Amino acid sequence: MPDQSPRPHSAALTRHQELRLVIWAMLAAFGSYFCMYGFRKPFTAASFADAAVWGIGFKTILVTSQVAGYMVSKFIGIKVISEMPAHRRAAGMFLLVILAELALVTYGLLPRPWNAVCLFFNGLPLGMVFGLVLGFLEGRRATELLTAGLCASFIVADGFSKSVGAWLLQWGVTEDWMPAAAGVVFLLPFSVSVAMLARVPLPSQQDIAARSERTSMTGSERRSFVRRHAWGLIPLVTMYLLVTIVRSIRADFAPEIWKDLGSAAIPSTFTSSEMLVALCLLAVNGAVVLIRDNRLAFLAALGTCGGGLILLAIALLARQAGQIGEFTFMVLLGLGLYLPYVAVHTTVFERLLGMTRERGNIGFLMYVADSIGYLGYVTVMVGRNFGPSAEHVLPLLTMACWITVGLSLPCLCLSWHYFARTPVSAVVSPERVQLAEANA
Repeated sequence: MPDQSPRPHSAALTRHQELRLVIWAMLAAFGSYFCMYGFRKPFTAASFADAAVWGIGFKTILVTSQVAGYMVSKFIGIKVISEMPAHRRAAGMFLLVILAELALVTYGLLPRPWNAVCLFFNGLPLGMVFGLVLGFLEGRRATELLTAGLCASFIVADGFSKSVGAWLLQWGVTEDWMPAAAGVVFLLPFSVSVAMLARVPLPSQQDIAARSERTSMTGSERRSFVRRHAWGLIPLVTMYLLVTIVRSIRADFAPEIWKDLGSAAIPSTFTSSEMLVALCLLAVNGAVVLIRDNRLAFLAALGTCGGGLILLAIALLARQAGQIGEFTFMVLLGLGLYLPYVAVHTTVFERLLGMTRERGNIGFLMYVADSIGYLGYVTVMVGRNFGPSAEHVLPLLTMACWITVGLSLPCLCLSWHYFARTPVSAVVSPERVQLAEANA
């Protein structure tokens, strides 16, 4: 078990030491969250083609059950993650993943369809892992780069965990026991990654000067923050809600989407397509770390969100015109969705706290957005079963993409207009950071 004692803020580091810390923290965060997906996503590689309950596809029931647990976890996490002290994060991650694996073992033991409820209890603990990992990375001058690596993990892991699930099925593991077997595969690397993450020191004084100090939040502080910035946060969270719904449909029903496109994907296809998406996103979102002015970086992140939505529309039009193939379409669709999704994780909330100097942490803001996003996704999963084409996913995905583009672009404009009026005095200047470095 890693050291759980409170750690002091790190002293001033040399360039070489800073580089080593960034590499260590990025590898630890990437590994931790990458392996967490091994307890969450492998079951989606199975088709459950011959299973249905009351006319509803069993896979849809499983996805809805797990996402419902994940959604409840996000609402709980608004309080738990925002109040979690730093020295308890690593132990919390271990406990949450063990609980998720026990739920998968129970899923294998119980008969269908009653075992579907086990995926609710699998998603319930896993929904808080991201916030705990993020707590190790936020409030640093390299946060965008670190968090981009973290987000690359769930993009790559989404495809890789499906590949692991598909391979286990090919090796003869049953659909009911495959999720638990996949969890066992990922348990040891997850433990090593969390142990590495526990050794990451708190942000330095230079980091605090550049990005503001990150602290736990009380209930009254959370409510006060939302009231002060509601007119900018509401359209931003609305955009995130829509992107989350479409991104989740693409992730959870990838085999069905490939089939609807006319090209059944082999296990390695899931990984290769998401690898391309992850590399592009790592470059684009990680580069924002070079922008030292917090407000400029915040507005640049909103621009990245808009660029992703435009790319999403281009991908849809190109596919409709027959100008691109299935693989290119899935990659462009992933880029268009993940550019805004990842920008919110890496930069938008990080720089919002940096430019306002508000007391708080990213975990609170992310869990407000995620709870609403997953609530929307659960609603869509329930409602799709009553539509005329519930057996096909591609029509639902296409319609959801166009709705997302049409509503999200105006929301981004509203949020840009509100936050662009942040007083210049609230923005941290490079000179202030240099002064902190000199004092250190």
